[in-house]
Amino acid sequence: MLPRFVEVFVPLFVAMSPLTALPIFLTMTEGMELGPTRQLARRALVTAFAVAVAIVLLGQALFRFLGITLNDLQVAGGLILLLIAVNDLIHSRDSRKREDLGPDVTEAGVVPLGTPLIVGPATMTTCVVLADTHGRSLVLVALAANLILTGLLLHYSNQLKRFVRPSISRAFGKVMSLFLGAIAVSMLRTGIVAFVQDAF
Repeated sequence: MLPRFVEVFVPLFVAMSPLTALPIFLTMTEGMELGPTRQLARRALVTAFAVAVAIVLLGQALFRFLGITLNDLQVAGGLILLLIAVNDLIHSRDSRKREDLGPDVTEAGVVPLGTPLIVGPATMTTCVVLADTHGRSLVLVALAANLILTGLLLHYSNQLKRFVRPSISRAFGKVMSLFLGAIAVSMLRTGIVAFVQDAF
């Protein structure tokens, strides 16, 4: 049973990439209090879990019902992440007032953090494939294990911040925004290339 679990856990871990979500989460929560930060993390995890479970249980039937494909998700997710990354690179976080953002801060736990960062097209595709080859139950268990690991990383993100100076944190945030833009471009490129290949 353990070898089968590892066969499912590892691909999901690679696709979900919690170590990629963590620095972006640190950037998004810069200057936030502990309460809102953990609320944001909880909302992201609930969203990621709900989306992933829906994909595991419904699979391709859900995409057919909505009339969309994984390529559509690649392009849509890439556009959303690219807009967020460009906005963050152009504007200084210090010039923003958290109180003016209102519910937008916690809504960021749904998009882009919950999806498409934690559970994006790569994770969705992996869930569909693994559910067909290893069974839904095992995929759900491995998915829960990955989300617990991601949740622990996000839950203790404030402790990690204490070891980073503000100037380093701001520079790190800009670098992460640049990488976020690169991830967005990669998602767009993958989706567009797939569209072209399907057309021919």
